[in-house]
Amino acid sequence: MTETAVLTGLIGCLDLTNLNDECDSAAIAALCAKAQTPHGNVASVCILPRFVAEAKDLLEGTGIKIATVVNFPDGGEDTRAVEAATKKALEDGADEIDLVMPYKALIEGRPGFAETQIVRVKRICGERVLKVILETGELPDTDTIRQAADIALVAGADFLKTSTGTVATNATLEASENMLSAIADTGKSVGFEPAGGLRTSADAIAYFDAAKRMRGDEAPNPDLFRIGASDLSDALIAAIDNRKGPQSAGASH
Repeated sequence: MTETAVLTGLIGCLDLTNLNDECDSAAIAALCAKAQTPHGNVASVCILPRFVAEAKDLLEGTGIKIATVVNFPDGGEDTRAVEAATKKALEDGADEIDLVMPYKALIEGRPGFAETQIVRVKRICGERVLKVILETGELPDTDTIRQAADIALVAGADFLKTSTGTVATNATLEASENMLSAIADTGKSVGFEPAGGLRTSADAIAYFDAAKRMRGDEAPNPDLFRIGASDLSDALIAAIDNRKGPQSAGASH
């Protein structure tokens, strides 16, 4: 498929994100407007729980999903509080829950705690999508990243997501390929989402290409591939518009 088609498809895989503490209603309105681009709508907006009901009204009829975060950003161990936050977010209209795995428990040698928290949150989500954020940049090595991925998959994750975007090291291709390998080994249709630090169209294509190599994805599909980013939509739109010019109409990828 042409690079323009890939880039357009990637817009439809974006989780357009604003998780800033200083976010307000005006910023949410701007984000929801930005989510409706000249080249199609993004997959979702990813926002703080307190804005879910507001965004639900703003996005009515657009088909854009609302994702929100729980146990964010630290991946804490108060599972009852995480369950309560999940229930409230779903009641407010969230379509997708992005749970930060209690990764410190895993690092400390308590993988069962991490698995149990994910199982309990997935039970609340039911048929709605649960993305589990592994916070790969905080995990000590590739073996631990694979262990975290395997735990989340066994516990019922619908998507594996790399990062919160709040730590020093966020998405990397090495961690992504490790996670994609774990997904492939299950033989199940589980999604993958790199998040944090992706800012250019080349970044987006590189991560999609990783998914394509590992799973044989032929085209960007938001049911199996997302990108979590706050600024990437502008870069993708600019790249599409540039390639639609007379000198680049024949470009392909």
